[in-house]
Amino acid sequence: MRKTVYDHIRSNNQRTAFLVAMFPISLLATFFVVLYALLYVNAASPMEEAFVLDTTLYYMKHFAWIVIVTGLAWMGISWLFGDKMMLGFAGAEELKKNKKENKAIYNLVENTALAAGLPCPKVFVIDDESLNAFATGRDPKSASVALTTGIIQKLEPLELQGVIAHEMAHIGNRDIRLNMLLISGVSIFGFLAEILFRAGAASSHGENKSPLPIVLFATGITFFIFNLLIAPLLQMAVSRTREYAADATGALITRHPEALANALSKITKDARVEALDSSKKMAIACIHTPLSAEAVSLFSTHPPVEERIKRLKQMAGTGL
Repeated sequence: MRKTVYDHIRSNNQRTAFLVAMFPISLLATFFVVLYALLYVNAASPMEEAFVLDTTLYYMKHFAWIVIVTGLAWMGISWLFGDKMMLGFAGAEELKKNKKENKAIYNLVENTALAAGLPCPKVFVIDDESLNAFATGRDPKSASVALTTGIIQKLEPLELQGVIAHEMAHIGNRDIRLNMLLISGVSIFGFLAEILFRAGAASSHGENKSPLPIVLFATGITFFIFNLLIAPLLQMAVSRTREYAADATGALITRHPEALANALSKITKDARVEALDSSKKMAIACIHTPLSAEAVSLFSTHPPVEERIKRLKQMAGTGL
């Protein structure tokens, strides 16, 4: 049975709830394993080994409260300012609607939003000759679409409309909310890991036998593992299926699936956005990975573009 737009919205809300739950659960589980291992290895006697579990559980309770309070605070910051962070990462500038040279692109966005039954988003431009695009915002009323200068200049009007429709699908399906929370919310963990490593090193000097340095190291390692391994896996868990859904919904909006297929074929040849080389987590928001060399297999944020094109051509009746 074919999924409706409302099915996709409900599915994404369920994925959002799952991810929100998995963040603290995975953090706590990783912290427990890392701290237990470090305390056990550093135990000076069998008597100290006997208290490793109790010590781990004691500090885990405190860590849990820190995760809850910090997580809620950062999620709030991400909710309020996440879209601005994402646009800032890309160096995007808002397109002035009243300028004559911008009228054509604004009309295209407005017409596509009207066809999708959504409010017209703000339009931003990334000064880059590559071909890429993304959408962001808390909901359709606060949404923004960012397009590179390259994608505006190098695609045919129908192809560009297909790309905009793809981004409107992400807006309508509420993918933008999830991306915003993932990208802006996860970015802090690498920064915190470095701070905690230094704090652990500074507190390890002297005769003090307190387990605090080990706890700080364990917390830093936990954040490092989360930032490097767990968060990308959580992102990958929902990203691929959402791209297929946005392709299909975007094609239904324009009634030209082959135009989006042609656009993807051109985009994949030159999708790198230099401004995003230092913001790798932004890859999940873009229509195609904007990075110069994306990790493959488990960590690939997008499904194979060949498969996406194949599905679109099948929708158009021109595929095998």
